[in-house]
Amino acid sequence: MARMGAFWYKYGVISMNPAKESAMIDSSQRLLLSLVAAGLASAFVPAHADTLLVDRARMSRPMAQPMRGMSMAQVEQRFGAPTQKLDPSGGQKHDWPTINRWMYPEYTVYFERSHVIDIVLNHATPEEIGPAPAR
Repeated sequence: MARMGAFWYKYGVISMNPAKESAMIDSSQRLLLSLVAAGLASAFVPAHADTLLVDRARMSRPMAQPMRGMSMAQVEQRFGAPTQKLDPSGGQKHDWPTINRWMYPEYTVYFERSHVIDIVLNHATPEEIGPAPAR
């Protein structure tokens, strides 16, 4: 048994100095206490979250929107004239189709050539994170 004690002493696992052992235990207890205090303090800090456009889209009630594949004429007939028709982009080559954007109060409709390819909700508030507003 004496040999085993010598091993632990030799490799610093056991110290023969009670004051040193007490200081080590005291410092480890302080470290543990400070980690617990930091964890508790962070648990009670109010969380700040941004409103995501995706979250608002999931929570909102379903609204009538143009469907993919509808023509420009069908969209205008069913949903009325857009508040703004943005300048078309693309179309420089045959492989690059012209993309048109029509702005409505709640969403923007994207057309490839003359058919709907996507609908994107507009920002509800300036704090909402989502697509950049059209210019």
